[in-house]
Amino acid sequence: MTATRRLAAILAADVARYSRLIGADESGTLQALKAIRAELIDPKIAAHNGRLVKTTGDGLLVEFGSVVSALNCATEVQAGMAERNATAPTDKRIEFRIGINVGDIVVEDGDIFGDGVNVAARLEGLAEPGCICVSARVQEDAVGKLDLAFADMGEQQLKNIARPVRAYRVATRPASAPQPETPALPLPDKPSIAVLPFANITGDPAQDYFADGMVDEIITALSRIRWLFVIAQNSSFSYKGQSPDVKQVGRELGVRYVLEGSVRKAGGRVRITAQLIDTTTGVHLWADRFDGSLEDVFELQDQVAISVAGVIEPTLQAAETARSANRPTTDLTAYDLYLRGHALFWASARNVREALRLLEKAIERDPRYGPALAWAAVCYHRLRLLGSIDDREGDRLKGTAFARRALEVAGDDPVIIANAAFALASSARTSAP
Repeated sequence: MTATRRLAAILAADVARYSRLIGADESGTLQALKAIRAELIDPKIAAHNGRLVKTTGDGLLVEFGSVVSALNCATEVQAGMAERNATAPTDKRIEFRIGINVGDIVVEDGDIFGDGVNVAARLEGLAEPGCICVSARVQEDAVGKLDLAFADMGEQQLKNIARPVRAYRVATRPASAPQPETPALPLPDKPSIAVLPFANITGDPAQDYFADGMVDEIITALSRIRWLFVIAQNSSFSYKGQSPDVKQVGRELGVRYVLEGSVRKAGGRVRITAQLIDTTTGVHLWADRFDGSLEDVFELQDQVAISVAGVIEPTLQAAETARSANRPTTDLTAYDLYLRGHALFWASARNVREALRLLEKAIERDPRYGPALAWAAVCYHRLRLLGSIDDREGDRLKGTAFARRALEVAGDDPVIIANAAFALASSARTSAP
């Protein structure tokens, strides 16, 4: 099917602190979300002539024909959620963050792609729980048409978006009404931590992918420690580009500890600085600096994770944290190619072919690099959807081969398994007569 383009208002939403809610009560949270969809969200989307494009575990993407329709839907959903939460226990309140953008989109097989979609998703990450964040174009189109106030958040450098985007916060409550403080989430019954985005102090914004990749690896390593509750990356990365008070982070995410730091990559050397803070007191429990060559980058990541674990719970056996040291590759160049390809994939649909080229180069260096194999398979699927491949059947077979190779080396890695399975299912669906 040939891809088409059109102008649309895009609404992206997700559940704030979703991983914390699921960790505390998976069954109850999923049941509550199902009821919210059926009783509030889906009817509001239909009432404003929106089209639900897709849902994820904690989010959804909706397309509207106008900015007014998108904003009306968003404000009514947030108002409905505020009413529901008024009588709900603090630790069970479900709050949505919503981002809205308007722009040119690519439509293929019911899905939508393009910068317009990517910006909406990043604006969602800027929104506070229960709030709405919009681009300047949305604000301009809505002024004078809706009884809403917009607070200018200034130019925002959004992740994987080349140009700065001016953002506005939508005031859904009357300006005179006091803004209630977000209630603190109770701490879980085991050590809990959020790893905030590390600052890229290289001086080159193009190296953001490397700093973000380092944090992702540290989160993954800590997540493999069974006794430690680790906040998912999509929640902790909502603070990217900000300098939040760690006590506020602890209240909003329901964690006892916060890890923050910086990454400097220069020439063949890399330096990681990190500090661990108790969010209940603001006291710095530990700080350290890790220097090494780029060939030592995996070892440096493990040192950070193991050091943090040792400070949080000194009595733990070293063997428990050593299990987190398994790496899908030991080839630094393959690792760097994978990080670049992964970042490009999410930046724009126009970058998928270049992302695939980088991933295939990573696979050439390490044919058993599971994450790269799985993402290469996903890239082939995306290229088929975009209609930007020359040999549709040949590329389908290549993507299938990558997915099967990924499953062969995946072990028990759930991310590799999920991405490879998605690519295989998509391949089977598109190849059906």
